[in-house]
Amino acid sequence: MSSDRYPFREIEAKWQAIWEERSQFRVTEDSGRPKFYCLEMFPYPSGRIHMGHVRNYSIGDVLARYKWMRGYNVLHPMGWDAFGLPAENAAIEHGVHPAIWTSENVEHMRAQMKKMGISYDWERELSTCDPAYYKWEQLVVIKMLERGLAYRRRSTVNWCPSCQTVLANEQVEAGRCWRCDSEVTPRDIDGWFFKITEYADELLAWCDRLPGWPERVMTMQRNWIGKSEGAEFDLPVAGRPGLKVRVFTTRPDTGFGMTYAVLAPEHPLVDGLVADPGERAAVAAFRVEVARESEIERLAADRPKRGLRLRAQVVNPFNDGSIPLFIANYVLMGYGTGAIMAVPGEDQRDWDFAREHGLPIIETVRRPEGWRGEAYTGDGVKINSGFLDGLTVEAAKRRAIDWLVERGLGTAKVNYRLRDWGISRQRYWGAPIPVLYCDACGMVPEAEENLPVVLPRDVQPSGKGGSPLADVAGFVHARCPRCGGRARRETDTMDTFVESSWYFLRYCSPRYAA
Repeated sequence: MSSDRYPFREIEAKWQAIWEERSQFRVTEDSGRPKFYCLEMFPYPSGRIHMGHVRNYSIGDVLARYKWMRGYNVLHPMGWDAFGLPAENAAIEHGVHPAIWTSENVEHMRAQMKKMGISYDWERELSTCDPAYYKWEQLVVIKMLERGLAYRRRSTVNWCPSCQTVLANEQVEAGRCWRCDSEVTPRDIDGWFFKITEYADELLAWCDRLPGWPERVMTMQRNWIGKSEGAEFDLPVAGRPGLKVRVFTTRPDTGFGMTYAVLAPEHPLVDGLVADPGERAAVAAFRVEVARESEIERLAADRPKRGLRLRAQVVNPFNDGSIPLFIANYVLMGYGTGAIMAVPGEDQRDWDFAREHGLPIIETVRRPEGWRGEAYTGDGVKINSGFLDGLTVEAAKRRAIDWLVERGLGTAKVNYRLRDWGISRQRYWGAPIPVLYCDACGMVPEAEENLPVVLPRDVQPSGKGGSPLADVAGFVHARCPRCGGRARRETDTMDTFVESSWYFLRYCSPRYAA
C-alpha cells in the first residue's frame, strides 16, 4: 500500500477555484428542466462554524448535488440571520459596533463554508441586517397595519432585567432567561403585535396538507394552535348579586361534576373579590410566586398544581350548589376567559389539584370495567348528571350547551391556545418598525416610497435598558408622511424571528428592488 497521503488541500483548492470561475452552482431561469429548491436553515453569524453546521450543511449539499446530477435546476442558497440580541450583546462585550462585529463574522464564516466546497449559489447570498432585505418586511408590516393585522397594545410580558428586553414564552426556562439565566419578571409595557390568531383555522388545516412531516411534529403544531370547542357560561358569586365569573370549558357535559372553580392569578376579578388585608397579602405573595413561571411551565402536565383558596364562593348552575373558588398557577389569563370550572373526575389536572387540596371528586362518566385510573377522559355513558344521565359524552355535550343557551346562562364557543405574536424588542440591533406618532394624525405608517426606514449606525448600544433608538434625535424626529407636521418614530425594533420567518422567499429574488 502506498504511503503517499491524499493531497486534499491541493485538490480541494483546485476544484473550488474551478467551480467559482465557472459559477458552477449559479441557478438560472431554465423552464426546460425540473426545479428543486434545497434549503438549510441559515446561521446566526457567531464568527466560526461548528460541527453542527458541518453536519447539517453537508447533508444539504449531498441532496443538492444528487438532484443536480439528475438534471434538476437546483436552487441551493445561503445567507445570514444577522440581527438580534446575541450579536448586540457580543458587540457590547467586545467593545465594537454590532454592524462591524456581524460583518467580520460573516466574512470569516463565508470563507469557511467556501473551503468546505458546498454547492451554494453565493450570488443569492443575503443578510437580514441589510436595509435592502428588511425594507420588504417593513412593507409587509405597513400592509398588515392597513388590514388590521398589526396593532399596538399594553400587555404583561416576560422581562429579562439583564438582557433588558422582552422574552417569548419559549425563551423562559424554569423562570429564567434562556440566554443569561437571570430571573424573569412580569412587566406591563406597550408593544406591537401581529394578529396571527386570525389565521388559526388556516394554520390548523395546513397540518393535514403537509406531506412527509413526522406525525409527532404535526401533533406539536396542532397543540400549539390548540383549537378547543366548548361553551362559555357564568358562575354567580355567592352573596354578591350581579357579580359573575365567566368560564370556558370543552366539557360542558361534566357540569354536574364541578366541585370547585379556578381563576388565573392575574384575573381582573380577583382584586374585587378580595377585601380582607390578610387575604390581599396572600394573593399578592402567590402572584409573585406564579410570575416566576413561564406560561409553558404553568401548563406542563408534570409541574405542581399550586393554588390559593379565596373566601368567596361561586354557584354551580347545574345543581345550584355553592363551590369553593381558587386562584391557581395552571389557569392562564390569556386562554379562554381566564377562569375554569374544575371537574376532577374527568380532568387530570383538576384531579391532581383536588387531591392536593382535599376537594370532592364526582364521577360523571361510567368507567370501563376494571378501571383503576385517576381522572377518566374517555367516552362512556353519563352518570350523576341529572338530565344528562344515560347520554353518551358527545350527545351530552350538545345537550348541555343547548340547556345553557335556552336559560340565557351561556353560549357555544371556540377558543385557541395560539396567541398574537408580540414583535417589539427594546434593543438596538433589529429592523425598525415603520411607524410614526404625529400630534395631529396619531399613529401613522411610514409612506411606502420612504422605505426602508434605515437603522442608524451612529449608535453604540450599552445594554443598560430602554430602547437605544429613543436617544438618537436624528432618527426619532421626523416628518409625518400624512400631514408633513412634526412626528416621532417608533423606537422599538422587531423581533429577529420576523426576519428569519421569510428569508426562504427572498432567496428566490434576492436583488429585486422595485
